[in-house]
Amino acid sequence: MFRAVKALFALTLLLLSSNVFASHLSDAKTMYRQLNLSHEVSYDKFKKAYNHFKTHRGDSSVFTLIDYSKPSSQKRFWVFDATKRTTLFSSYVSHGKNSGNLYAKTFSNRVNSHQTSIGVFRAGETYYGKHGYSLRLDGLSKGINDNARKRAIVIHGAAYAHPKVISKTGQLGRSWGCPALPSYLSKNVINTIKDGTYIYAFG
Repeated sequence: MFRAVKALFALTLLLLSSNVFASHLSDAKTMYRQLNLSHEVSYDKFKKAYNHFKTHRGDSSVFTLIDYSKPSSQKRFWVFDATKRTTLFSSYVSHGKNSGNLYAKTFSNRVNSHQTSIGVFRAGETYYGKHGYSLRLDGLSKGINDNARKRAIVIHGAAYAHPKVISKTGQLGRSWGCPALPSYLSKNVINTIKDGTYIYAFG
């Protein structure tokens, strides 16, 4: 009996804390202004990502936004902490080789397409693979990115995603569809967003 009461009390506290968290989050426009994103991120895309995050979030206050409508020569990957109202990371990110050159113009959910996928993802578990420390992604947008696991779409580091590549070629190198980050940054990003945070990728 005591254990049941204790468990119920703990659950009540968890629900209350989640509601308090949500009630203390700013609206999208205020958060956008607080993060000072007007010269970096489209408000419409931020609003879509942030509003989904507010209503679907778990224990984490962190979410990620990728804007593939920007060229790979510009930073287009951001990790935000909603409670701290801060941008944790702002980075370059590669797109799939069959999605385009400087710009990602086409997107796919098809296995072996070597194209980038857009939509809502949830960060999964980490592992060590051919690209080193990597993060598996689950695609949550049905018919748009839900083959992410089958396609092995993961976040990983890559030398071709280093900004020095831009100075030589005018753009980043391209992946087989993965959002590849500069190697010097990838581990820190992965450790920040792993295990359940949301990633919002726009085209």
